[in-house]
Amino acid sequence: MQSVKVAIVGLGTIGSGVARLLLQQGDRIARHAGRPVELAYVVDKDTRRERNVTLPEGLLIDDLDRVIHDPEVKAVVQVIGGVEPARSIMLRLLEGGKDIVTANKALLAECGPELFDRARQLGRSIAFEASVGGGIPIITGIGQCLSANQIESIHAILNGTSNFILTEMDQKGTEYANAVAEAQHRGYAEADPTMDVDGSDAAQKLSILAQLAFGARVNWRAIPRIGIDTVQVVDLRFARQFGYHVKLLAVAEMVPEGLELHVAPTLVRHGTPLAEVRGAYNAIRVVGDAVGKVFFHGLGAGQNPTASAVVADLIDTIVGRTAITFKNLDLWSDVREEQVSPRDPAKIPGRFYLRFHVDDCLGAMAEIAGVLGGCGISIASLIQHEAPEQGSDPKPNGGPKSNSGTVPLVIMTHNAREGDIRRAVEQIEALPFVHPGSVRLRVRD
Repeated sequence: MQSVKVAIVGLGTIGSGVARLLLQQGDRIARHAGRPVELAYVVDKDTRRERNVTLPEGLLIDDLDRVIHDPEVKAVVQVIGGVEPARSIMLRLLEGGKDIVTANKALLAECGPELFDRARQLGRSIAFEASVGGGIPIITGIGQCLSANQIESIHAILNGTSNFILTEMDQKGTEYANAVAEAQHRGYAEADPTMDVDGSDAAQKLSILAQLAFGARVNWRAIPRIGIDTVQVVDLRFARQFGYHVKLLAVAEMVPEGLELHVAPTLVRHGTPLAEVRGAYNAIRVVGDAVGKVFFHGLGAGQNPTASAVVADLIDTIVGRTAITFKNLDLWSDVREEQVSPRDPAKIPGRFYLRFHVDDCLGAMAEIAGVLGGCGISIASLIQHEAPEQGSDPKPNGGPKSNSGTVPLVIMTHNAREGDIRRAVEQIEALPFVHPGSVRLRVRD
């Protein structure tokens, strides 16, 4: 049976993993694809640097035009990171008549409508399973396996780096900076981990899932997000006292007022599947109106898990399944009207964990409770520790009488709107006995 030629553009960590699978597991891939799959080219701008995969002589080139102008190459795995030159390269490949498999979530989050519209115009397809959740089959799960459902909600841990850091802090009491350093040492975090720890990576992935599940075309930068860099070990300890673990949770939930979207460190109830996800793992909880709750769990990044998803997409592309689903799903378009709109973040309700660092002084709790009550927020429970030393000097500015120490004041609220919580925290932070560095976390039961 005649083989089909494919190419890889980009030979970094993921590209090397894909090349290794194609070269070492040819028989297995041929069985699933229905014919042999020949790796014809591997394109990279630097052909001399050392890599952890051995390629046959002549396979590695630095000339993209050879791929574009070879009519026998039907599908291309593009695993270049970032937006440019990845965007320009993908457009050139599409215009050269190639179907594309990609793992680049940043590219899809930024340029999805342009790229998908152009692919449709040219009769080509783009497969992107590896862009969210690494080896977890969440794109196929939502787009195909759950297609009989109206998706109602998605609650997900989409960044393994952040989950590893929080796990280190929670289980070992490791301070944030040291946990980041350990993640970098193990290869889970980049030298600059900003996109992981500030919630940007999770927001990009959430925008892709929101498009797939709800038809929502939302700029990932418009998704409200708070990173884990505001969380301290003390917050994880207090969360455990209340019966929760802290996770960087990405949420997309359809409500009558619109689509709720946000990424934030969140208290998740002990014993629930999401709360028990440890280390560099990802997990996605999907609720459909027919199937109910479905849970996906696995390694969300890394060479082998991501390469697994890329090669599966490549097989689907060769077989022809991708062309059918790409056309029928009709994802991302600048010419199609958006199906749903995001909800106003200020009106999203929920329970909240609040931590303030306050002077141990008479009347402090009463004033804080008064501010919360004035904003329509009621207290469900609280933890207030005594200061190690006591005194009775009055505050010189006329505030509540002060003792010599400062204490953490931790409050769990009943349901309240995000905007009201934000307003209350701003007012409390302005009180003379409240110190900077307050923490506000969402709570999911």
